[in-house]
Amino acid sequence: MFIMAEVGPASIIKSPDFMKKRIFTGWTWVRRAFLFMGLWMIIQTALEGQWLGIVLGLWLAIMGLFGIGCAAGNCFSGSCEIRPDTNHKK
Repeated sequence: MFIMAEVGPASIIKSPDFMKKRIFTGWTWVRRAFLFMGLWMIIQTALEGQWLGIVLGLWLAIMGLFGIGCAAGNCFSGSCEIRPDTNHKK
């Protein structure tokens, strides 16, 4: 069984083991921290009845579990380089 996802003109074919590989490999302390903070937020906000906090905690936990966003190190890799505007005249 294959999963097809359309991304622009090309399609990407991923095996069903893609999610297993994503969850079980590449763990760093940042991913663990995101997962721990998300689970902690879910538990604490559920005890207080703050349902929006559960959603935010779920978001953090998913980032840590699947290694997406900043939990994957995308925010710290330097790929988001900001360059000065050289066309601006004073």
